[in-house]
Amino acid sequence: MSNHLATTDLVAARLRMRLDRDDLPGTAAQLLMSQRPRRGWKPGVFPKECRQAAVLVLTYPLAGGPGVVLTQRRHDLPDHAGQVSLPGGEVEAGESLVAAALREAHEEIGIESASVHVLGALTPLHVPISNFVLHPIVGVMDHRPAMRPEEREVARILEPRIAELADPERQGLGTVQGKASSLVPYFLIDDLRVWGATAMVLAEFLSALDLAPDPWSETAQEQ
Repeated sequence: MSNHLATTDLVAARLRMRLDRDDLPGTAAQLLMSQRPRRGWKPGVFPKECRQAAVLVLTYPLAGGPGVVLTQRRHDLPDHAGQVSLPGGEVEAGESLVAAALREAHEEIGIESASVHVLGALTPLHVPISNFVLHPIVGVMDHRPAMRPEEREVARILEPRIAELADPERQGLGTVQGKASSLVPYFLIDDLRVWGATAMVLAEFLSALDLAPDPWSETAQEQ
């Protein structure tokens, strides 16, 4: 395990240094986990009619090293059924991005907002399919939170270690068939593939820790 992943305090210190300098990995890091070709999306462009959403990228101590929390959506939901995402949702009128991320994390999985120390924000990301601009808020806790899934929305809570996300053996490429075929990079967490906007946010998070993913390398194997 890399020395700066040994404890949550070290991870938080590395993230705080990067976020305080406003020296974010940015769009280049997000593109490491973006499908190719990526249609209907221009890096750094946010259409005026977009809605605003915030997600919480929360790290905390786990046995085996610091981890993050993800959720799998229920399979019977009308939108994004079964997909893995970061806790979050639409920003309400008059609400700050931080407040929205913390509120949604509490509503979805019971995270107590007062226990989260917010470090800053990663680069916003436009998600064409939902027409949201996604704002990733980075937070840390000094203990593993008590969590409970909101049964109407969340099927499962996932807690991958950061070292697992950074493991090349857990990064792969798959094919999605639509109007045209695309290669889609993903993280393999348990039996689930984490791809799309969630993977792009995690790519920048890892890059801020000098752990940039590389599913496109010749050594990456499709699972």
